[in-house]
Amino acid sequence: MTTEHDPHTGQPVLRMGPDARDARLAVILVHGRGASAEDILNLAQQLRLDDVLYLAPQAAGNAWYPYSFLSPMAQNEPSLSSALNKIHSLVATLGRDQLPPARVALMGFSQGACVSLEYAARHAQRYAAVVGLSGGVIGPPGTPRDYAGSMDGTPVLLGCSDIDAHVPVGRVHESTQVFERLHAVVDERIYPGMGHTVNEDEIAAVRALFSPQGS
Repeated sequence: MTTEHDPHTGQPVLRMGPDARDARLAVILVHGRGASAEDILNLAQQLRLDDVLYLAPQAAGNAWYPYSFLSPMAQNEPSLSSALNKIHSLVATLGRDQLPPARVALMGFSQGACVSLEYAARHAQRYAAVVGLSGGVIGPPGTPRDYAGSMDGTPVLLGCSDIDAHVPVGRVHESTQVFERLHAVVDERIYPGMGHTVNEDEIAAVRALFSPQGS
């Protein structure tokens, strides 16, 4: 049941792909502001990877938090903590289904990218991959980035426009530095003049990340 203090807890999670016991990989897909779990699953369909289980949680009111990801953290509570807890619960559920974090990828677009990246930074460990498309770690300029732990070589893909109206390119660079300090292997791709969207190069890069090694 959704509550005022934990708005995302009772929201549905859409699934696409094989059962967890038959999946090579699981991907938690996090949609953007104003979008839906169904929308982000359309992105998964473009990847054409039939042995991957996709889980797409739905945000209450189609937004994971009310204000910009650059706003003071307190302004986005309790929605932000609820969003991060939703991801945490999915990671834990996959673990119980014999899919440990090393076989789980986190991926989001826009607000969903911010949630995915912030979760990964706060829970640094080896993941299959972390993908943030048009997003960055959360908080106003000057936010301490004293995240603990190690990503242990996790591949991290950050893609964004250099003129994105919602995501300053400097925050993408800062996010790269955060994950490099956490011992991730970061592929940062900045696209001149692209706007707030996902392009074919990003889709191809994600497909390569999620495909079996050597395929």
